[in-house]
Order: sequence, then structure tokens, then C-alpha cells
Amino acid sequence: MSKLVLVTGSSGHLGSALMYALPSLGYEPIGLDILPSPTTTIVGSITSASLLTSIFTEYKFHSIIHTATLHKPHVGTHSKSDFISVNITGTTLLLEHAATANVTSFIFTSSTTTFGRALAPAKGEPAAWIDENVVPEPKNIYGVTKVCAEDVCELVHRQTGMAVIVLRTSRFFPEEDDMVERREGWDEGNLKVNELVYRRVDVADIVGACVCAMERAGEGSVVWGKYVVSAPSPFEDCEETRRLLDEDAEEALRRVVPGFEEVYGRVGWRFLDRVDRVYDSSKAVRELGWKPVYTFQRAVEMVGRGEEWRSELMIKVGKRGYHAVPTGVYTTAVEGGASA
Repeated sequence: MSKLVLVTGSSGHLGSALMYALPSLGYEPIGLDILPSPTTTIVGSITSASLLTSIFTEYKFHSIIHTATLHKPHVGTHSKSDFISVNITGTTLLLEHAATANVTSFIFTSSTTTFGRALAPAKGEPAAWIDENVVPEPKNIYGVTKVCAEDVCELVHRQTGMAVIVLRTSRFFPEEDDMVERREGWDEGNLKVNELVYRRVDVADIVGACVCAMERAGEGSVVWGKYVVSAPSPFEDCEETRRLLDEDAEEALRRVVPGFEEVYGRVGWRFLDRVDRVYDSSKAVRELGWKPVYTFQRAVEMVGRGEEWRSELMIKVGKRGYHAVPTGVYTTAVEGGASA
């Protein structure tokens, strides 16, 4: 029998991916979002206590996967109070309802944005190696509210015993980069494949991480934890590599993936001059049993064969946008949108 899972933010990028993928993995997803879409079952907000009460009265959930949030692209269009309402109050209400309902697990998708100022060492400084030991230094209201929501997750876990797992995902959006110099300097596919080296993950692999988290929580082997979720980097954490990433990132990559140059040369691509950080997801691999598929090495192989490097799920989800009216490259209004 399928396990019933509440997916919040089900009209967004990750939420819709979960709604598409979970049925084939033994789960029956119920989608909640403020925007109607083919992947949303219930239209409403996580900030409505009465709505959550009615949902938890009607359904007996095995797990909650909480992806609904105000994102970084909303920083310029929403107030700090809006962020607090959705990202902190909404998350708290959901945690309390889930704990009262005795769900098996609560999976909270956070963001590597929480690391903030720790992500950007000055030019001339070694690249930052970002794992779970790095202390977050959020630099905007999005990061601040996600860190606070993580703390509430831990509090509710310790007070109730409910298994809660936080997944800090790196970027996975399909939209163009928000930095003009990156958009103008690199082909879109080139830039995103480059990012798989140090700061990107395919949405199909995030779905895989969510499922692994539910499974580990269900068996009791992991009942609390925070995990970086990003495509495994080919680099190893050492002073020499981190300095070389600052001085000559292409040479650093050549040493660990020597075949990439030939493929890049054939398609007219190039790597970055400098890499300022590397996300290390090895703890998720080790403790959650996560097996990411969509790595940089795989992408290079696929590009070399003239085949699609993205997952079918990523293509199916497409560009969702973040606002009803476009406000920039991040916020093209397509299908779906902000998920609260």
C-alpha cells in the first residue's frame, strides 16, 4: 500500500517534481500550494492554521515534505514580514500539526543560501569548502528565515521526538543566471553544467534525497540531521585545491576530470576562471544512503555524445517562475510560481 505524503509547494519546481515522481516510488502525494496547478491537490497556504487542521483531519500522512517557501527572488518584491509569516510561522504551524498527527518523518527543504557570507571569500583567498560544519552567516531575509526555520525544526524534534531531516539544497532552478556577467559570458547549458562541479544539483537527485531521508527516518537510523544536497564535486578538500580554484579553476578541474577539455572544445564551451566555493554533500551520501546520478562527469559524457545531460524530470518540470508578473530573469512567469 502506498504511503501518503503531504508535499507543500506542489506548484513549484521541487514540489511538482515530487508530485510527478513519488507515485512510482511507492508514495501517494497530496499537494498543497497557494497556486492551482495540475500537481496541486489542495489550494491554500501553510500559514492558515484552520486549513492545516482540516487537512490533517482528513488525511493520515506517513510523511511531510515541506518545500513551500518565499525564495531569494522574492526578496525584492515581498516584505520581511511576508518572509517571516511564510518561512517561519508557516513552517512552525506545519511542524506542530505533523507532530500532533504522529507522522513518521518531516523533511524540510532548506537552502545553501543559509551559508550567506561564508560562501564568498575575496579574490586571492582560497575557495570556501562548504559542508555541515560551516556556520551559516545569512545575508538577506531569505537566508535568515530559513536558518530560523531550521532551528524550529530541531526544537520540535527535540520536544516531540518526531523525526525531522533538513536538506540544504544547492541551486536547481532552470532559469537563466541572475548575474549579468554570467549570462553574457557563458551559454546557458555551459554555465549550468559548470555549476554541477561546485554548486548545482538536478531536481531528480533532490527527489532521491527526500526519499532517502524518509526511508532513514522510517527505519529510525536518522531522526534528526542537516545535510547539504548538491551534485558530488570531483574536487577533494585540501589547501592546494582550494587555492588553485581561486587562481586557476580550469587547471584545478583539468587535474581531476582531464577529459572535459576535449568535449568542451568540440561544443565551444569553457569553464570558469575562478570558483569561490564548493558544496560537499558527502554526509548525505554516507548517512542517508543518497546516490546522486546527475554529476558533472556524467553531464560531460552526455554532452560528448550529443545527448541530453539533464534528467527527464527536470525537463518535465520546466521553468516555473516565481511571480505572477515577471520581474527579472529569475522571475519569468510561466507555469506555477511562488509556493506558500
